[in-house]
Amino acid sequence: MIYLDNHATTPCDRRVVDQMLPWMTEFFGNPHSTSHECGRRAAAAIETALAVIAQSIGVPADSVLITSGATESNNLAIDGVFRHPRQKRRHLITTAIEHPSVLDVASRLEKDGFRVTRLAVHPAGHAQAGQVDLDAFAAAVDDDTALVSVHWANNEIGVIQPMPQIAAIAHSCGALLHSDATQAVGRIDVNLGQVDVDLLSASAHKFYGPKGVGMLTVAGGTTRRRVRIKPLIVGGGQQRNLRSGTMAPANVVGCAAALQVATTEAAETETTVAGLRDRLWTGLAGGIDGLVINGPPLASAERLSGNLNCMLPAIEGEAWMAACPDVAFSSGSACSSVDALPSHVLTGLGRSESEARRSVRFGIGKFNSQAEIDQAIEQLVRGYAKLSP
Repeated sequence: MIYLDNHATTPCDRRVVDQMLPWMTEFFGNPHSTSHECGRRAAAAIETALAVIAQSIGVPADSVLITSGATESNNLAIDGVFRHPRQKRRHLITTAIEHPSVLDVASRLEKDGFRVTRLAVHPAGHAQAGQVDLDAFAAAVDDDTALVSVHWANNEIGVIQPMPQIAAIAHSCGALLHSDATQAVGRIDVNLGQVDVDLLSASAHKFYGPKGVGMLTVAGGTTRRRVRIKPLIVGGGQQRNLRSGTMAPANVVGCAAALQVATTEAAETETTVAGLRDRLWTGLAGGIDGLVINGPPLASAERLSGNLNCMLPAIEGEAWMAACPDVAFSSGSACSSVDALPSHVLTGLGRSESEARRSVRFGIGKFNSQAEIDQAIEQLVRGYAKLSP
């Protein structure tokens, strides 16, 4: 299997696994049982890991909450802000191309009487395809806006949003800013000491760490505004009563180790994956006439280096995937794969339902090789030829 679906998940870096293992077997104490040395050792490991995470993204350690992943973090950030009993504002602004863990929360809030604005993004063919229309955003924000939630980088088309400008507009009316940075953290420079984001979500398994652990930073931006959130999980009082439940030292240590490695090696990794991504595109475009890129140009600084989303001229993406069983790629978000509907990200770009169904996503990662890319090109072009009319 040639794995080219690194937006869905990444393999855990062996160096990360090595740091996690002792906390599963040898040092297995409950970090909240600090009446004995076993628990205190585990608590100290978590404290050290939180400091590493905080330093990696430019926030104070006390702003980092550990969660099960970005889906929980997004739910806690958005629902938590609006359900807090002291929240008076009733307006949420997000975009039409967010992850389902943002859009579904927005829909639930809307059903409960809150007001939701889903901003359009620049359409296919635009130089900033997929980015938020800042003029429309500025017109939508008002004194009733409690929260703005915008992807830092999109999981399907890899578009990177202009977060400093978004932050300035959101804060101009006193709203908080949340960003689902799942695809950005560990891949590009995400430093909340420089970009004023009040709440930020991420998952360790997107930057070569373990599954089942992620983070939410609360009041971690440069201004450190007061952020009130109502917890989703209660019953234990851990993590300042904002997210109860026994913390897993192995997972927290793994998250910190993976983030430290990813941020340290980010520049080198991005150069490598960009070269492999471009090689994949050149090979596919040379073997399949009429292939079209979805999202910003590949050379754009506003696109993740390892992302390639392209539209086939005649064949549906699902059929192409079935014809190439030894290459792992996808037709959209992993969290939307159970849904028969076409990608909402691509239709949000203005693609038709047919065009969206003819599109696929490749995510190149740091463990991919040039030989794998060449083999994948051969198999993908051959698979397409079998299906083409």
